[in-house]
Amino acid sequence: MGTVTPFPIPRGAAPQIGFERLELTRILDLYGRMVAAGLWRDYAIEFTSDAAVFAAFRRAAERPEFRIEKRPALRNRQGMWALIGEHGAVLKRGHELGPVLAPVERRLMKIVD
Repeated sequence: MGTVTPFPIPRGAAPQIGFERLELTRILDLYGRMVAAGLWRDYAIEFTSDAAVFAAFRRAAERPEFRIEKRPALRNRQGMWALIGEHGAVLKRGHELGPVLAPVERRLMKIVD
């Protein structure tokens, strides 16, 4: 009864990239504040073998306003975190999550003031 059996992983399958608990907590905290300010209404999370993506939407039927991407393959180059705008332009890239989220948090502060 106390034995945990992991899900079988198909042979040759690449491991899935995901967010760590503290990373997801930081992202969802920002999302909650943006929802409270009335700016965001929906989100989506995608996990692939290359990246983990958190997308925030103004309305569910639109493109995401912002995407927060974690790509560990870029860790030693330009940083594994990226903030991508609605039209696909990289707005901020870095090695740490906090500075990458700063443009969105500054926008939130301007609205609250």
